[in-house]
Amino acid sequence: QVQLVESGGGLVQSGDSLRLSCAPSGRTFTSRAMAWFRQAPGKEREFVAAISWTSGSTYYTDSVKGRFTISRDNAKNTVYLQMNTLKPEDTAVYYCAADPNPNGGYDYWGQGTQVTVSS
Repeated sequence: QVQLVESGGGLVQSGDSLRLSCAPSGRTFTSRAMAWFRQAPGKEREFVAAISWTSGSTYYTDSVKGRFTISRDNAKNTVYLQMNTLKPEDTAVYYCAADPNPNGGYDYWGQGTQVTVSS
């Protein structure tokens, strides 16, 4: 069984930075791509960023372009989300996801890490 473990969330002020990390635990696991999603209170979960494990190509939702950077460390099998110039509207639970499926979703999810940005 593969579990994704996120870390790095916290409470910060507007304009601050945070770096989230996500790594699989359990059995050896290789995914074609990994992604970050977030869910704010009262809202649906939304896509934030994704990275191809082979090509390194990255994808972002418009609201985080230029502020967030997704990256990977192949040796550590870890994906990161560097979040700069955080805004209160970035407040959400951030989830790591891995192994995209043909239905457009992801097969594996982390438990989520809370990011709170105060104004």
